[in-house]
Amino acid sequence: MEMFNDSKIYVAGHLGLLGSALVKSLKAGGYNNLVVRTHKELDLTNSDKVNEFFQEENPGYVFLAAGLTGGIFASRNYPATFMSVNITIQNNVFIAAQKFSVKHLVFYGSSCVYPRQCPQPIKEDYLLTGELEKTSDAYAIAKISGIKACEAYNNQYKNNIFIALVPNSMYGPNDNFDPVTSHVLSGLIGKLHYAKMENKDSVTLWGSGKPMREFVFSEDVARASIFAVNNLAKLENKHYNVGSGFDISIMDLAYMIAGVVGYTGKISWDTDKPDGVFRKFLDSEKFFKLGWKPLIKLEEGIKNTYKWFLSNAVGKGHEYAR
Repeated sequence: MEMFNDSKIYVAGHLGLLGSALVKSLKAGGYNNLVVRTHKELDLTNSDKVNEFFQEENPGYVFLAAGLTGGIFASRNYPATFMSVNITIQNNVFIAAQKFSVKHLVFYGSSCVYPRQCPQPIKEDYLLTGELEKTSDAYAIAKISGIKACEAYNNQYKNNIFIALVPNSMYGPNDNFDPVTSHVLSGLIGKLHYAKMENKDSVTLWGSGKPMREFVFSEDVARASIFAVNNLAKLENKHYNVGSGFDISIMDLAYMIAGVVGYTGKISWDTDKPDGVFRKFLDSEKFFKLGWKPLIKLEEGIKNTYKWFLSNAVGKGHEYAR
């Protein structure tokens, strides 16, 4: 069922990377009846509060962009937290969405749901065909449970209400730039920015720099989400990969970011630190063939992200990546 401009739309996690992009894209599309709550206003791990919210607000559409995310360090050191928080949020929101007759809900997986040793590019059918990457398996299992829950709800209730999208590594405004918990692209922006500001002759980055990664701009994922809801008749009861169609080595990414931020020092690599999976490149052809394409090229997206970082993080208590 296509959304109308006055449809009540709940964006969970509206202050985060994807949630803020969803709010921006929905408003740009003329959707003016948005419902948002901060974590302080609504704790999605509290089932009673979630049910009260859905009963009172009765949203017609839900974009579930809330959850706990982080890079290799955070995933490796806090696996129980990553698993329990994400599964609890998913279950609470799914149950309430079904109970209070939400028309459609969009859930987001992650590229780490696919096996560590996966043929490239990664097709949707490769899910659950091999062992997961150990550094992120707890988070991945939580996301896999959400993807399979979408299928299960649709099968049991005979209605294609739940939509599961699997974006590759997202970046953009409102990203997390903390050196401990950030993902690689945002972490590099912070680290290289402060290296420039402190006139450092060199910086050392984790790993070998050889792994390949695909990055997709958050506003592209937001557009993909709106497209999916408004083209539901084209969708199967399966998850869809959403990527940029382009990947790059971490080393080349670092030099690209250095060029954007203006850092001219030496970049070295600490090969004692883990690389993670060597390549994670999604095959997004199924979704592309429905009529959606990404718009933002990587360097343009990095420039937009760095501009936001300078305006919103630097000098405002977020002394990231020092």
